[in-house]
Amino acid sequence: MRIIPVLDLKGGEVVRAEQGKRDRYRPIVTPLSQSSDVVAVTEGLRRLYPFAAFYIADLDAIEGGTPNSGALARLKAMAEPPELWVDAGFADEKTLSAALAEPWLYPVLGSESQQDDALLRSFCDHPELILSLDFFDDGFRGPASFLDEPALWPQRVIVMTLAKVGSGSGPDFTRLEAIKAKAGSRSVIAAGGVRNEADIRALSSLGVAAALVATSLHDGTLTPGHLATLGT
Repeated sequence: MRIIPVLDLKGGEVVRAEQGKRDRYRPIVTPLSQSSDVVAVTEGLRRLYPFAAFYIADLDAIEGGTPNSGALARLKAMAEPPELWVDAGFADEKTLSAALAEPWLYPVLGSESQQDDALLRSFCDHPELILSLDFFDDGFRGPASFLDEPALWPQRVIVMTLAKVGSGSGPDFTRLEAIKAKAGSRSVIAAGGVRNEADIRALSSLGVAAALVATSLHDGTLTPGHLATLGT
């Protein structure tokens, strides 16, 4: 099962996410890096394990601000550039098309950023598109058809439970199981609440293909030994 480290970007820095309450996010303090610089944090995570891919939440772009393009360019310029799964609040055809044309970038279409399902209908068959089904404290955020019409789903679907992010409360197994039952042969990716190796193994037993993880990597509950054993 694949583990994808998460980098939440705000104001050009990596911040620590807390249950989707973005006004509370502060620059990350982690034993893996001496600063919240995006390249430094990425290198620190890669000292734990040679991760090939990272998930990027460009929080400024998601909230309608200036995208963190400079930070992404610096990651692209690394000696061994990672594959980047990027949610940058894509909400129009021009921006999404440009992102899909980048060979190093896999755009994540976040349901919370969509007013309707037009973009998903247009691009659902693109092999590099990733869908994120975004759940907050008040429930699903996005057009109802994103949940009701799994035929629209691309080959990779993230189940993003924001209330679980940074909470240490465990994944939302019930929701993941429900989405997995509708997903057919598509890969379902868990996001939010992963605490430890036991959670990863439980997700794997559900047939979840990958997990987006941050806190348990920075606090050391997922160790290099665990990562090597899990074969991420």
